[in-house]
Amino acid sequence: MTYISVNHTIIVELSVLFHRSGLHGHDKMVYLFKSNKATSQTTPRRSSRLSECIHAISHYTLMKALILVGGYGTRLRPLTLTQPKPLVEFANKPMMLHQMEALAAVGVDTVVLAVSYRADQLEQEMTAHADRLGIKLIFSLEEEPLGTAGPLALARKHLEGEAPFFVLNSDVICDFPFKQMVEFHKKHGREGTIAVTKVEEPSKYGVVVFDEENGKIDDFVEKPQEYVGNKINAGLYIFSSAILDRIPLKPTSIEKEIFPNMASSGNLYAFVLPGFWMDVGQPRDFLKGMSLFLNHVRNTEAAKLATGSNIDETATIRGNVLGKNTEIQTFQTIGNYSWVSKSIIGRKCHIGNWVRIENICVIGDDVVVKDELYLNEASVLPHKSIAVNVPSKDIIM
Repeated sequence: MTYISVNHTIIVELSVLFHRSGLHGHDKMVYLFKSNKATSQTTPRRSSRLSECIHAISHYTLMKALILVGGYGTRLRPLTLTQPKPLVEFANKPMMLHQMEALAAVGVDTVVLAVSYRADQLEQEMTAHADRLGIKLIFSLEEEPLGTAGPLALARKHLEGEAPFFVLNSDVICDFPFKQMVEFHKKHGREGTIAVTKVEEPSKYGVVVFDEENGKIDDFVEKPQEYVGNKINAGLYIFSSAILDRIPLKPTSIEKEIFPNMASSGNLYAFVLPGFWMDVGQPRDFLKGMSLFLNHVRNTEAAKLATGSNIDETATIRGNVLGKNTEIQTFQTIGNYSWVSKSIIGRKCHIGNWVRIENICVIGDDVVVKDELYLNEASVLPHKSIAVNVPSKDIIM
């Protein structure tokens, strides 16, 4: 059985069609075609395109994915005090939507969200996006924090099957080369594949030690004092269902308790990510990740970038200046001659005239900053009104 899509556009169209029909998975896809239900719901042009893929699709199995979204997002506060971290906007869309779109593009038709914090808000926001992408969304609610492996045991019934499945950390941004990952996983044929990425200072991280020729992982070394390698875990995985037999239904670390055992038995391989990567779970890295992402888009799909003066219709920005590496979210008002640089401004904020905000300020939702103020490395909790300068690092509660 093969686990990758024939044509990304066709797969997405098929997934949407099957999702609306309440059908998911390989067997139901084939049945849907043979019973002519698919072609009866499409235009003649699309019906012809889909019919061309009947034979090929019958040999393909759509995959599943689990995204770990159960954390409280404490490192990204105050933005996460009013919304779960996966819904924080990154490049004009919820952070997690970048991952879901990339998964849908390679034929993933079912995504399990391992949730605990603000699950209702996540469901309300992401269900509409899932419907548009043709993805069946399943919410696996943790009654207690289960770490990074326990959620797989909790969602076991949704992940079991012949095809391997993805597991993603929700705060990772990169080019998401999922098709290449699947091909690599299929080639080595073992239980697990970890995406790894190169870092300049490996002594700050847990390093993955592996055979550079075939990817077989030998060891994990936490913050090595001597050089053993420069690749770290990038938070993107593919597993076969066999991994589920290794994980108990209790708080468990996949990095510390599961991966070492898999590596010692020769069942874990490293896929080296090409291009950029960033964990955007804290403000400084969020802004750096934004810069890397936009540079990547500029170099690969420049037509997607806005040109000229492009302001969201919900925002009012007057005669001001926005510096580099700045995230301005929706429903904003920014007054005349204000300067915002290397900072994140939450939703529904009002920034007055002649205001200067810089050096990794993070302004929560629904904040008012009065005229002629200076904010330097300030974190402002939601629903506050600021009437005095914040000249040095401080939390405004």
